Amino acid sequence: MKTILITGCSSGYGLESARYFLSRDWNVIATMRTPREDALPRAQSLRILSLDVTDEKSIAAAIKAAGPIDVLVNNAGIGVVGAFEVTPLSHIRKVFETNTFGVMAMTQAVIPQMRERRSGVIVNVTSSTTLAPFPLAAAYTASKQAILGFTLRWLTSLGISTFMRSWSNPDTLRRRGSRRIPRFASKNSFRGPMPTSPLQFSQSLRDRL
Repeated sequence: MKTILITGCSSGYGLESARYFLSRDWNVIATMRTPREDALPRAQSLRILSLDVTDEKSIAAAIKAAGPIDVLVNNAGIGVVGAFEVTPLSHIRKVFETNTFGVMAMTQAVIPQMRERRSGVIVNVTSSTTLAPFPLAAAYTASKQAILGFTLRWLTSLGISTFMRSWSNPDTLRRRGSRRIPRFASKNSFRGPMPTSPLQFSQSLRDRL
C-alpha cells in the first residue's frame, strides 16, 4: 500500500484529497498546523501530523514521523486579496513563506529518500490565477507563479527522469526511476475538463499516479 503525505489538510483541496485517498485504500498522512483528529474519519491507514511548512524543525519532525513517502502533495497555502499598494509587506512575506518557500522546503526534505529509492511523486499545487488575469491578487499570484518557475527549472537539474503536467490548479511532477528524458507538457495539454473542485482535483491526481 502506497503512502501519500498531503500538506494543508485542515480544509479545501488538502482535506478532500486526504478523504479521497483514504477511500482508495492508500496510507494517508494528513498534515496541518493544528491537528484536528475529527477532521477525517478514523482509519488504521490514516495519520494526522502537525506540520508548519515555514518551520524547519517542524518539517524535520514530520518527515521523520512519516517514514517512507511515495507521494508528496505540496498543497499548504494562504491567500491574500486586495489592492497591492495597501497590502502590508509583512503579510506578503508571510504568503511567500508558506506558498513558495514552504513548497521548496518540503521538496528538499523528501528528495533524498526518493532519490535513494529512485521513485516517488511530488505534486506542487499552484493556482488558476497563474493562467489568466485575476483582479486584486498580485501578491498571491506571484507566490504561485514562482512555484511554476521553480518546478520547471528544478526538473532540469534533478538528473533523474521526470514528467510534469500543468493543470489549472495542480502542477504534477512525476519521477520515474532513472530514465533521463524529461518531457514538459504545456498548460493547455491537459486532456479532459480542468479540475474545478477539490473532489475533481483529487480524482484527477489519483488518475495520474
